[in-house]
Amino acid sequence: MDAYYNCLGCMNRQVRVLTMDGQQHEGTIVKVDRNNVYLKKESNGRVQTSAFYPGYGYGNQILTLSLFTLLAIALI
Repeated sequence: MDAYYNCLGCMNRQVRVLTMDGQQHEGTIVKVDRNNVYLKKESNGRVQTSAFYPGYGYGNQILTLSLFTLLAIALI
């Protein structure tokens, strides 16, 4: 539950997310629900994605991360 509230507090802000498997992701949190955080990733001018979240327009691709896999989140 702490991850949920931490992500809500970082909505629409640039963050760095560390997951339990050691992966790091940087981007802007665009949505949070009780199970997932949706991160708009940009790297070297390119958007990278693992999922598309409808409602943000075609071409805006979003990385979906399970809140249960988050280890840390920091504003950047």
